[in-house]
Amino acid sequence: MKKQVKIIIIAAIVSTAIWSCTKIDSSNLSLKQSVDVGATNLNTAMDAIASSKAYSILTVNDGTIKSTDATATDYKVYITLDTVKGVFNYKPILKRDRWNWSLMRFFEKTTDDTKMIVKMPLAKVERPRLLRIFLPSDTLLTNNFQIAVSDYHNNYNNYHDFDYLLKSEISIDDKVAGQLNIDYLKNPVTGTKYASQYAFTDSYTADYKYESGDTIVSSFGISGGGNLLYEEKRLTIKNDTLRFGREHQYILTIGDVMIVRSLGLATAKVYLNDVLQENAVVEVVDNDDNDTEGSVCKKRDVKITFDDGTSTTIQTLIGTSVADIKTLFDSLHDVYFAAYVVDWIAYDIYYKRF
Repeated sequence: MKKQVKIIIIAAIVSTAIWSCTKIDSSNLSLKQSVDVGATNLNTAMDAIASSKAYSILTVNDGTIKSTDATATDYKVYITLDTVKGVFNYKPILKRDRWNWSLMRFFEKTTDDTKMIVKMPLAKVERPRLLRIFLPSDTLLTNNFQIAVSDYHNNYNNYHDFDYLLKSEISIDDKVAGQLNIDYLKNPVTGTKYASQYAFTDSYTADYKYESGDTIVSSFGISGGGNLLYEEKRLTIKNDTLRFGREHQYILTIGDVMIVRSLGLATAKVYLNDVLQENAVVEVVDNDDNDTEGSVCKKRDVKITFDDGTSTTIQTLIGTSVADIKTLFDSLHDVYFAAYVVDWIAYDIYYKRF
């Protein structure tokens, strides 16, 4: 499966209260003030997200930890939750063997359950290269990490025809750290539709969506307390002369401010609470023509000149958050974590590699 859908702990009530107290109200503010407020709220959210244990798990990225089954093109599987349900506990193995051991040899099914529940040491999640290696110190580790899968579906026919579904809840030290959901469909007729979401327990949520068609729509957003803090959306039209198509429209939202650049226009339009700000000038600057994502967290920037003659850029305003937003964007795009834990175990069960 292409880039196999591979993959802070604060009580929700307390966190919601903190959010309501710290969020700055941008009603009745000028465009300049609203942009500053939106950037401040986004930076606050990213500070909280990036310092969480859930973020460190979600953003684990190790391209070497892949299932050969997940990258092959000549096999077919049909795996549902009924196939893999049960409680699986990590159990260290006191001998070594080749690197590509079945992951199930490091786990034992302890009880039946309506869900697929995987319990393992957090240290093994954060360092996936050590997942299939036994160290003497492993006997001191506890299974303080859990992922509970409430829905799972992996129907793979070939590289161009599969559908995948994962709904899960992640816990650390017996406390819920968030929910990871993935819905991925690829069909030679209907095209590709992909959505991944991670909901942190402090009311912050990150979403990535992609849908193909005559017009390709992709978006990445961060919300908090029910409010959209940041979103980049691209509408791309197919073009035979351009490998990745031509961007038809780009929409950047930060708080109550929305910037829209459409194909053929030299400058973009900016709206405050859906009202066009006619005296402001906005320029979308692409610093790399090969940047196919067209994102502020990559090679794109947006310059705003306000009606008082002063100007700023989005990367300047959210400079402390750009790197973390990029990491979160890439992680939701690929989700290695789901692949090297949940999918590996699912394949091993399906092929009876115990």
